[in-house]
Amino acid sequence: MKKNNKIFLFVTAVICILIVTVLLIRLKDNNSVDLSEDVTAFYKGNSIRFIVPSSPGGGFDEYTRMLVPYLEKHSGATVKVINRPGAGGMLAANELFQSPRDGLTIGMMNGLAMVTNRLVGIEGANYIVEEFEYLGRVVDDRRVLSIAIDNKIQTIDDVWNSVEIIKLGATGLGGSAYVDGVISKEAFKMNVQIIHGFDSSSAVRQSLLRGNIDGAWGSYGSAEDGVEAGLERIILQSGRQRSKDIPDVPAIFEFIDRTEDPVRTEKILSAWDALISVGRPVATAPGTQENRVAFLRAVFAKAMNDPEFIQRAAQAGREINFASSDEMMEIIIGATQMDPDIEALFTRAVRGEL
Repeated sequence: MKKNNKIFLFVTAVICILIVTVLLIRLKDNNSVDLSEDVTAFYKGNSIRFIVPSSPGGGFDEYTRMLVPYLEKHSGATVKVINRPGAGGMLAANELFQSPRDGLTIGMMNGLAMVTNRLVGIEGANYIVEEFEYLGRVVDDRRVLSIAIDNKIQTIDDVWNSVEIIKLGATGLGGSAYVDGVISKEAFKMNVQIIHGFDSSSAVRQSLLRGNIDGAWGSYGSAEDGVEAGLERIILQSGRQRSKDIPDVPAIFEFIDRTEDPVRTEKILSAWDALISVGRPVATAPGTQENRVAFLRAVFAKAMNDPEFIQRAAQAGREINFASSDEMMEIIIGATQMDPDIEALFTRAVRGEL
């Protein structure tokens, strides 16, 4: 009997050792939590690469460089900005997705382009949107429809009631302004024509001011300068509610009941709003060690809510709309899970088929 007990205990011990060994191997392979690591000490004095999907001087770059001192303040690390412009942010997203899983590379992404690339399965988009380890979001990408200050069109009702075709400018087929234009046209059945092929958003603005086109969709940040200079007027904004920065401008959801099929319109606008809400998220590579991800998320939240950072952003005229990592995942799910017919609509828009 005693012999059998010894054999049983020996076999049990061997099985336990095997189970622990397998678990340890899996933990190592998955870069999971290393409970022995002092993550604060790991980051202190270390160097973090921060990938930006634009050239120096653009909006993404400006947000990043404003944020860097506060990431350094709350992490103890040095943060180096790496500019990776190209392909509407795809190059930066690819690099971040394929970067080492050590928590020493983070990046800001062009969320709208990142998700729409996923919708159409664009060649070269070598990342999976849902697999990034999101730290949070800096700001959403509120879109606005602007017209020249002296244009005959003064309000969104003028667009709605116009017998003449309203010409809206955009850069390339499938670009953000193009998608905004065709989706709003589809939702509201307005008498609108999208004039595309401009070299840049600046060229669109110049054509707008010369009167060659009537209006253009773009980010609020881009339109704000023209408004402050007295050259442009914003007549419509994306979102369910009006922004506190432009409270006199109607939001797209206010017009659902004016359409022939409010249910379908609501689905279109909800999908559009979800894409816009992705905004400018910050993430690290998928599979990064969990305790380092948790540390980076805490650092990002502290930096975004640092009173000095908030004041500095306000002084620079840069809107802040922080979303936590959990909120960011909900936004991503909303932006990537559409009804099949609505997804087909957006796919055609991104491909320039509308």
